[in-house]
Amino acid sequence: MSGTKVYIIGVGIHNFGRTDGVSGLDQGVFAVRQALADAGVTWQDIQFAYGGSDSAGNPDTMVDRLGLNGTQFINVKNGCATGGSALFSAQMAIKSGEFDLGLAVGFDKHPRGAFDAKPAEYNLPEWYGDAGYMVTTQFFAAKIMRYMQLHGISRRTLGMVAEKAFLNGVHAPHAWRREPVDLDVILNAPMVSDPFTKFMFCSPGEGGVALVLASEKKMRELGATPIQLAAATMRTRPPGSFEVFAPSIDIGGGVNTATRLASAAAFDIAGIAPADIDVAQLQDTEAGAEIMHMAENGFCADGEQEAWLAEGRTRIDGRLPVNTDGGCLACGEPIGASGLRQVYENVIQLRGAGGGRQVPGNPLTAYSHVYGAPGVSAVTILKR
Repeated sequence: MSGTKVYIIGVGIHNFGRTDGVSGLDQGVFAVRQALADAGVTWQDIQFAYGGSDSAGNPDTMVDRLGLNGTQFINVKNGCATGGSALFSAQMAIKSGEFDLGLAVGFDKHPRGAFDAKPAEYNLPEWYGDAGYMVTTQFFAAKIMRYMQLHGISRRTLGMVAEKAFLNGVHAPHAWRREPVDLDVILNAPMVSDPFTKFMFCSPGEGGVALVLASEKKMRELGATPIQLAAATMRTRPPGSFEVFAPSIDIGGGVNTATRLASAAAFDIAGIAPADIDVAQLQDTEAGAEIMHMAENGFCADGEQEAWLAEGRTRIDGRLPVNTDGGCLACGEPIGASGLRQVYENVIQLRGAGGGRQVPGNPLTAYSHVYGAPGVSAVTILKR
């Protein structure tokens, strides 16, 4: 779809992790105020907002804190892809030519423990929950075991994904886990669901992220640094795909997925190929997700991840740095904020402000991918 170009001109973030005494809404408001200041605009300048939260209240209620000025504010809830879906919606509002300045925000504050999904919420029978597959740790473990068998991925490679995440998180001020963890410790830690140890899963957490979006006209008027949102797509699952909470898989199925559809559409809109991407943030709810999503997003073939990790190609100084702030493994996953954190990190990288985690070589393109149940993917591509 052609239309007005869209730019990200302001970013804000509330640290991820656990923040006692501060509500999810408080964290979202913090991020919004930071993003407005970064863009050099006020809340009164914002023409519209899309906000996402899974369990911390309706984002539109933050107008009580930001200002009661009648700005239209639409709530978004779309699983782990909530943040990406809010951003997709916001960019469409500007791309259509209807608005010049808007906001995408996401926040959450989850209790400790695994997410407590209910079968009925996903159109599944009660037996599915009774069998334990609504517990995402068990589902993801079953899915990666199948993938490892099909494509020759070792458990050590899963450990290397986690090791990289914690190394990168050391240099990300907003990350929850900011200490490196030795590979042997990761591999020999208590098992949660085979083949995953406790260090190979992310944790539900807290945090908030906000992005200020502008048309090209408004971006130039404000004199902002031009980080273009070259593509933003989201897709649901196609027939035969093997997605979160799938009760079965077709024989020969699993080839096409929501992620493959969203990724292909994003590259087509941006007019570039996977080889043109300089830095990428991929959904890593657990270490296996990053492995599978490397292939689903077109960066390598199934099975090539074993060599990629062994050769360090996804490290900060590698061929394609992946999850430069530690991803979900180091930052945790507050559902409403997680996808927007990826885009925040990419803006920081394209600005050259990543500090100890900065990708070398003056990156010009950045990719983000967020994935949620029951098979929803959102992809963004940024250009400088």
